[in-house]
Amino acid sequence: MAVLSNNPHKAIAATLFIVAFVSLSLHFTDAQVGVCYGMLGDNLPTEKDVVHLYKSNGIRAMRLYSPNLATLQALQGSGIKLMLDVPNETVPSLASSDPSSAMQWVTTYVVPFASSIKYIVVGNEIHPSDKQASSVLPAMQNVLNALKQNKLGDLIKVSTSIDTTLIVNSYPPSDGQFNDTSSSYTAPIIKFLSTNKSPLLVNVYTYFAYVSNQRDISLNYALFTSPGTVVTDPNNNKNYKNLFDAMVDSVYAALAKAGAPNTAVVVSETGWPSDGGDAATVNNAGTYYRNLINHVEQGTPLRPGQAIETYLFAMFDEDKKIGANTERNFGLFTPTKHPKYGQLNFS
Repeated sequence: MAVLSNNPHKAIAATLFIVAFVSLSLHFTDAQVGVCYGMLGDNLPTEKDVVHLYKSNGIRAMRLYSPNLATLQALQGSGIKLMLDVPNETVPSLASSDPSSAMQWVTTYVVPFASSIKYIVVGNEIHPSDKQASSVLPAMQNVLNALKQNKLGDLIKVSTSIDTTLIVNSYPPSDGQFNDTSSSYTAPIIKFLSTNKSPLLVNVYTYFAYVSNQRDISLNYALFTSPGTVVTDPNNNKNYKNLFDAMVDSVYAALAKAGAPNTAVVVSETGWPSDGGDAATVNNAGTYYRNLINHVEQGTPLRPGQAIETYLFAMFDEDKKIGANTERNFGLFTPTKHPKYGQLNFS
């Protein structure tokens, strides 16, 4: 054990160093890698077995897309922190001027399990033109008020999860901003987040960016395998070796332009499919997940050293999920609980 110097200036400096080190350690611990637990499959393990699989693989954070009681109960005492969604179809009922529905939802699904819950996600990828759009902000406020009445307002953060289509001018990243058609929707939500010191949750997929623009985006840039700088932002001379950082920084830039430069970004989904589309292979997906896990604690060029709390999509392939073939092939594990990409170091 080191002994502090008798010199008061050195002692103060050493003390400040220890405080900074502890703060940094806590920051990195908090900004962990989690995994989204989707349930749209008819061949998946039981909820209790899934929670055990999280624990045995050192996965300390989960996103759950609906308040499944069996999962909530299995999480108790597990040490796993939860990002719990209010499903899109439920959002309007929680937005009523009568706050009783929000209170009932919080009382039923949050209060008994509060020690496990870190975030409430009011809606996933709701766009300004969607019928639920006008309900998102009032539902967020009602949920927060219900948390406060249960003395949980300082412990559980309320947010919503967006996709990156709401960001335009993302090249270079510092030009990123919320598009004009979405600003009337996003602006009051961002003000809510800033006021309540909640992060903006963003689903970031370099895969979809790559397959939609293979002329300008290289596979190496999307997979974190570029040997050097690919993009230099002319506005600030920040260098980008991977697309993930560029996409996250375009969100930070948009938040700053919206008057919320201190609002954090949490990546609430990111992943790469192993089958079903261009570049959707087991090798590419494994490369993406391994490199991403190793990278996120470094931060981005706009936020160096500020680890990015990130949730990988998803725990299992979901054979009942609708949409493109890729949608059913994002799993990190098979339904028989075997790792698809070898042992990933989630911790």
